[in-house]
Amino acid sequence: MQDKSGYNSRLSRRRLMVASAVGAFAFSTAHAQAWPARQIRVIAPYPPGGGVDTVSRAFSEKVSAKLGQTMVVDNQPGAGATIGAAALARSAPDGYTMMVGSLVDYSIAPFFHKNLSFDMARDFVPVLEIGNGTIGVLVTPSLPVKNVQELIALAKKEPGKLSYASSGVGGLIHLNYEMLKQMTGAEMTHVPYKGTSFFQADLYENRVQVSIDNVLAHLPHIASGKVRCLAVTSKTRSPLLPEVPTMAEAGVPGFESATNYTLFVPKGVPADVIAKLDATGNAAVGDADFRARMLKLGIVTTGGPQAEAQAKMVSEIKRWSDVIQKGNIKPS
Repeated sequence: MQDKSGYNSRLSRRRLMVASAVGAFAFSTAHAQAWPARQIRVIAPYPPGGGVDTVSRAFSEKVSAKLGQTMVVDNQPGAGATIGAAALARSAPDGYTMMVGSLVDYSIAPFFHKNLSFDMARDFVPVLEIGNGTIGVLVTPSLPVKNVQELIALAKKEPGKLSYASSGVGGLIHLNYEMLKQMTGAEMTHVPYKGTSFFQADLYENRVQVSIDNVLAHLPHIASGKVRCLAVTSKTRSPLLPEVPTMAEAGVPGFESATNYTLFVPKGVPADVIAKLDATGNAAVGDADFRARMLKLGIVTTGGPQAEAQAKMVSEIKRWSDVIQKGNIKPS
């Protein structure tokens, strides 16, 4: 004879499980409908007026209009963009705090900043890639090379004779050179400066010969012939320099680099909120006015599903970790 108390206990458990599932679904649906119910904070981990700040404000303006809720940009600069990132990691995972930052910054941060309170892969969810700045292989006009392969051949023929300008040890410009050296064996003498503006004149006047830098600051000088761009490091050609080949077209497949702008939320934000933010963010990125504004800043908008942003984060962490470790690059 069946034990009624046992049967009733199992039935109660099944009813509880069904009720819990229905309740969770109802909560998720209500959450998606309710969000956003109040003002959203967008952390910009750089000072006002720079590229990240400008992208954050333009993007927030478009998304705010589509969500019907105010979005306020909160500049928290310092320590290589890690102060703002730490603030994001500490924030409540409720969809009311997010950040526009760089996958590259947070891929290399653990190697150059001790005792970080956050880890990008552990603490952040990349919602979508807003866009990428165009990076180019730049050479002084008097250098006797017509393409990237000739540059590599010259650097290998006379190791260390060519000098390479960067914005400092461990910065993206320096890491671009290290990646090229590791992939091709092109050996040059690294000359670190405090930033692009500090080495431009030296590059144009042949005191240094090469840099792999964001092209925006160099565009007028590329047009005037003061500096030449042999290739761009994006996956596809840039509308800023449509006649310039990609690195893959130039014979160095797999060499990819960009100044990146990605929208992050803290780990734990409900999936329905991420999905809504992803859809709204992609609509903003696809807006013709937004795309035109970004292109004036040298940024090619991308967008795409959240899964692509997640995969890009994983690949960028591996890319730059490998370059730093193989090159044994240490803080200066």
